[in-house]
Amino acid sequence: MLTVNGTPPSFHLLAKPTGPICNLDCSYCFFLSKEMLYPGDRFRMADDLLETYIAQLLESHTAPEVMVAWQGGEPTMMGLDFFRRSVELVEIHRRPGQRISYSIQTNGTRLSNDWAVFFKENGFLVGLSVDGPREFHDAYRLDKQGKGSFDRVMAGYEMLAARDVDVNVLCTVHAANQDHPLDVYRFFRDEMGVQFIQFIPIVERVTETLLPLANLGWASKEDDRRTAKRPLYMQQGHHVTDRSIDAGALGRFLTAVFDEWVRADVGEVFVQHFDVALGAWHGEGGGLCIFAETCGLALAMEHNGDLYACDHYVEPDYLLGNITETPMIELIASEKQQAFGRAKRDTLPQYCLECDVRFACNGGCPRNRFIDTPAGDPGLNYLCAGYKTFFAHIDPAMKLMSRLLNQGRAPSEISKLGVPRRTA
Repeated sequence: MLTVNGTPPSFHLLAKPTGPICNLDCSYCFFLSKEMLYPGDRFRMADDLLETYIAQLLESHTAPEVMVAWQGGEPTMMGLDFFRRSVELVEIHRRPGQRISYSIQTNGTRLSNDWAVFFKENGFLVGLSVDGPREFHDAYRLDKQGKGSFDRVMAGYEMLAARDVDVNVLCTVHAANQDHPLDVYRFFRDEMGVQFIQFIPIVERVTETLLPLANLGWASKEDDRRTAKRPLYMQQGHHVTDRSIDAGALGRFLTAVFDEWVRADVGEVFVQHFDVALGAWHGEGGGLCIFAETCGLALAMEHNGDLYACDHYVEPDYLLGNITETPMIELIASEKQQAFGRAKRDTLPQYCLECDVRFACNGGCPRNRFIDTPAGDPGLNYLCAGYKTFFAHIDPAMKLMSRLLNQGRAPSEISKLGVPRRTA
């Protein structure tokens, strides 16, 4: 939503203080290749840029709540003092009445008790990357020596749990775990005891020419997994890597987890896809950018102040400018960025416009719209078949939970009332 002068009252910005630099070499992480955008760079956010960023972020928001969000690469590589300084700067620059929340996405391997204490004292929400039990997590989440990271991640999680830090597990769904939805979900729920879960489908879109090289992985070191120079990843092509999730498998994965969740876990475990879906059925769309009608208000900023249209479009064509040269809010309100956001809605193929679940999906993320519709029109989301299966399956349950909300009752009552089944 834009104000009369074209500026949004709020937006979400992921800041990357180390750029794409990470201590892991996850096979599917094409963000690693973004290092090639800044050859010879140290990839560390300077102190003066940190203050510029914080000041502009707070100044740009007219809505009362501001999220200060850190991502990478691996942001903890900046060291704890950098984040202590960031909190101090927030206190210096925040306006009266502004409410500040903090989040950080981490692979968890570098966490210590000091990090956990800091996160708890400052109310950080920690997004922790875990792909399920060891055999699924270690399939692709490897370190620079090609070894699995599971044990180190679990050690980091235990430190967070001991300090009662708010943790949101970010689980990528890919070729290794896509056929094991309940093993993954029950591991998070029963063994880790987490309450907040995001499932993120891995779709590594590539050209036919790049496919053989991309299948080797995006690791930065030359080892037995690759013999050629890593290419710069771009949102191009009509193929996907072997690690990418199958569209049908995504539908089956989400459906299986939903059926487990809806029987007993509503109100106890919060799965992002399910919460956002309930919002859509209840007439409150826009809870997640990939399912919103338009986009453009979820941006990414690199370590040097370069602002990009989206975290998934850190590419030269989607560079808006640098906040040290043009104020952040002017870049976000620019016609270039507004056109980027409108294109999500305006480029939908007819197949999507006529779809029964368009209200919940809105065509999904534009980065995945690279296959043709049954009629041969371009612009269909690679994950469409999976989303259609999932949204159709949950329709009866979502309608019931929406009715409960309208009656002032808790959606969790669905477990006592019985989960309605979809009729043919």
